[in-house]
Formats: sequence, structure tokens, C-alpha cells
Amino acid sequence: MDHPIHLSVRGSSVTKTAELLNSVAHEIVDSMRLRKESTPTAPVPDSKALVDLIQRLKAIVYPGFRSNESSANRVLVDLNIQLAQVHQILTEQIATAIARHWNACEDMGQVNPDERRAAEADIEKQAEELATRYIGTLPHIRATLVTDVQAAYDGDPACRNRDEVILCYPGLQAITVHRLAHELQLMGVPFLPRMMAEWIHGETGVDIHPGAKIGPRFFIDHGTGVVIGETCEIGEQVKIYQGVTLGALSFAQDNHGQLVRDSKRHPTIEDRVVIYANATVLGGKTTVGHDSVIGSSVWLTNSVEPFTTVIMEKPKLRIRNQLGNEFEPPVDFQI
Repeated sequence: MDHPIHLSVRGSSVTKTAELLNSVAHEIVDSMRLRKESTPTAPVPDSKALVDLIQRLKAIVYPGFRSNESSANRVLVDLNIQLAQVHQILTEQIATAIARHWNACEDMGQVNPDERRAAEADIEKQAEELATRYIGTLPHIRATLVTDVQAAYDGDPACRNRDEVILCYPGLQAITVHRLAHELQLMGVPFLPRMMAEWIHGETGVDIHPGAKIGPRFFIDHGTGVVIGETCEIGEQVKIYQGVTLGALSFAQDNHGQLVRDSKRHPTIEDRVVIYANATVLGGKTTVGHDSVIGSSVWLTNSVEPFTTVIMEKPKLRIRNQLGNEFEPPVDFQI
């Protein structure tokens, strides 16, 4: 049922405002028609439900960290409750995402209506099967996250224990959600993995595409500003610092000038590599060999052999005394 809009203006102002609102609405609808877009018929995934799902998944992979219950029996009861709720939420959201995906593909002319109807005929069953498969991957995800927690503890002298890593470290929060989203990505679930990745990006400042392949014992120290692209491949026991970008050097195009979307665009980082703050490593053909070190602020677009250290030349500092400098006047910074 439509609800009337009450405006706090009178007389002709009410009419003009109503006309403006109606005009804007028509203009938007007309622009959709010009682009040959249909009015969306499938709902979008629920972002609030997805955040709730993430929190429940974190309670499963880190049991005992979201409640004060310490007994094994109580933890087991809580896990069973969480798993049942995750399965229900995930089934609903996967079904919504698949329906919306086919809707969007039809709008762009990528499928015809018959293909879409055939794909959606058994959507609820497909969603439930995917949710069940996903639940089965959680012990493996947890086992990998245990190695990430240990890597953070081993790699940071400021850390007092592993609980501190789980409770306090944004890098671990980012890799936790990445590993949870990555499994959905591997299953071909649309929208949800990217939505999960973008939510944790906003929470931590760490931007990891859910398609990136990341090995165990991965540690992001500090975290803010880290970017890891979709086709990046990272080996075991890799450590990176804040501001690191593992990105694309250029985007391949087809004969029609459209981006080639399935090519390897991002670098490969082999085992036991350390990449220091604000370094940038670009390109799908770029490989950083195992046991290498990439120094701070390095810009790297070529492969390096294993056991290589890459550093910038030491910058030349200029230090002057503002109380008496004969070459230039003092600088007065105002922020």
C-alpha cells in the first residue's frame, strides 16, 4: 500500500515540489527504457542478513569468541544452533542472488528469457544444495584460519597471545571474511562473495577480491590500504604490510574494445615472501619468487627470482634549521 507524502510547505510550493518529484521519477524511468533495462523483478540480496551471516560464520570458525560459555557441551550446542541458522540464511540469500543474477544478465542481453526461466526453475533446490556444500567446507576454512592466527602471533612481537589476534587484528578479520567468501566464489555463487568482501573492506580498510587465491599462514600486518586483486595467487607463509597493492598492470581488450574478464591480471606471490609497506606489485605475468623480500615503496612490474631482495635506493634527506636558514624561508604548515 502506498503511503501519502506529507510536505511541510503550503500552496503553490506544494504543487511545484510534487511536480519536481514526479518529473525526476519519470526521468529516471525514461533513462532505464533508453538503456533497454527492464524494471528489476528479482529482489537484491539483503545486506543486513549478509552481515548477520558473516557474524554467525565467525562464531563458527572461532567457537567461544562470541559468547561467555566455556564448557565444551555448551559450545557444541551453540555451534549446532549457529549452523542451522547459517544454513537457512545462506539458502535464502543464495536463492535471491541467483535470481537477481539471471535478471541482470537478461537485462544486459547475455541470456534470453527462456534460458533464464530454465535456470530459475529449480532455484530453491539449487540454493539449498549449495548452502549444504558450503557448510561442509567450514572445518577446512577453520583449519586454515588457525594457521593465519599463528602466523600473526609469530610475526608480531607486540602480540601477547593468539586470542589477541582473533579479537584485535584487522588483518585477521579481513582474511577471515576473505576465506569465507572465497569458498562461495569457487561455487559460483553470484553477488554474495563480493558483498562480503566490500563489507569487510569498509570495516578494516583491507580490499581483497574474493577470487584471490591465498595460501595458509597469511599475515597482513596493520592492514589499512592493502589491495589484493581477483586473479592474484599467494603462496604459503606470506607476510604483507599496510598500503601494499597487488594489482593489474593493464587490461586486455578484445576486438570490440571490451575488457577481457577471465585473464590473469594480478601477480603471483610465492611462498615465504615479505612485502613491506606501500609497495606495489603489478601484472598477471609478474611472479615474486619464494623467500624474496620486496622493500617499502617499491614499484615492481617484472618478475624476480627466488631469494631476491628488491629495495628502493635510499632517498636523500634535506634537513634545515627553521630558526636560521639562509637559503629559503621557514615553512609554516597549517592544517
